[in-house]
Amino acid sequence: MERAAADVGALGEAVGFLDYFKDLPDPRQRGKVVYPLAEVLLLCLLAVLGGAETFVDIARFGEKKIALLRRFRPFRDGTPSHDHLGDIFATLDAAQFQRCFVAWVAALTGAAADVIAVDGKTLRRSYQKKGAKAPIHMVSAFAARQRLVLGQVKVADKSNEIVAIPALLAMMEIEGAIVTIDAMGCQREIARQILDQKADYVLALKGNQGTLREDVELFAAEQKANGFKDTKISRHETVDGDHGRIETRTYTAIHDVAWLQERHDWPGLRGVVMVESTRECDGKIEQETRFYITSLVWLAIQLGPAIRSHWAVENSLHWVLDMIFRDDECRIRTEHAPANFTTLRHIALNLIRKAPGKDSLRLKRKVAAWDDDFLASIIAA
Repeated sequence: MERAAADVGALGEAVGFLDYFKDLPDPRQRGKVVYPLAEVLLLCLLAVLGGAETFVDIARFGEKKIALLRRFRPFRDGTPSHDHLGDIFATLDAAQFQRCFVAWVAALTGAAADVIAVDGKTLRRSYQKKGAKAPIHMVSAFAARQRLVLGQVKVADKSNEIVAIPALLAMMEIEGAIVTIDAMGCQREIARQILDQKADYVLALKGNQGTLREDVELFAAEQKANGFKDTKISRHETVDGDHGRIETRTYTAIHDVAWLQERHDWPGLRGVVMVESTRECDGKIEQETRFYITSLVWLAIQLGPAIRSHWAVENSLHWVLDMIFRDDECRIRTEHAPANFTTLRHIALNLIRKAPGKDSLRLKRKVAAWDDDFLASIIAA
């Protein structure tokens, strides 16, 4: 009786999760559908949570775990073959799948994100030699504090991030957030869109903005040489030590930027940040200086953590996808399948992060592979 009650509870939660994907168009002919799309999505998600990395893995999972699957949906005709799964994901509208994902994440997170880091990642094995198809590039938005993927958009290559970022931002509610983007996204139109969506920006500044970077770098060097006597600044320093490496970062926020705004007319520009880092490791010393522009009127002690938060997208998303979900080894290549499978991994990553317990993501995924009740609890969490 208790087990039956638990199953009903899990069923309710599973249906609630799938509600966000109920309007996802099914590319198959209506009269020929044997396996409902909701069941296909649930099968694939549970399989990926349990360690599946290919459609063959998912099909095998379906055969072995049919009793578990039927705790959530009927699966009257069993589960699809790997070829059938591949065909469905190849033709499934990737943009629509991503929009459904964004709606689900918005409900999952509840509270608004503080810092949203936007960055791209190339799916290295998604290329095709036949026809010279280049590997696809996914641009993702990552909530640094919650450590959850908020959305993603597929582009043909890294150079198209400039087009993808506005589309990704438009899919999300970002009001009140701080959007951090690397130099590729340091564009006037993107800055304007972030402000129009009632958010703020911190954008990395490199050579792609020409004289803006040159002017900032020259001004910062001149002011540093005379002790910043002629401008308003705030400073903050951090020291981190790990694995025999010591890194010192000095953040200098320059608040007097009216001259820069006059010269470049950049949307919402309120400050410039110079980050000077010194890294000591094995007797070697490396130094680097980076610049950022921001719409925030914040002190350096506040801007420093926001800038550091951007790298969460590398450490807590891209690294996890590569090391735990084997993203770079995935050879799924046909049509929309690579982008859709990446969205599936993002769903699985968000769910496993929200799962109860203090075990590592790797251990949780291993446990999910053999413990049906734990796997069911991830869906119901």
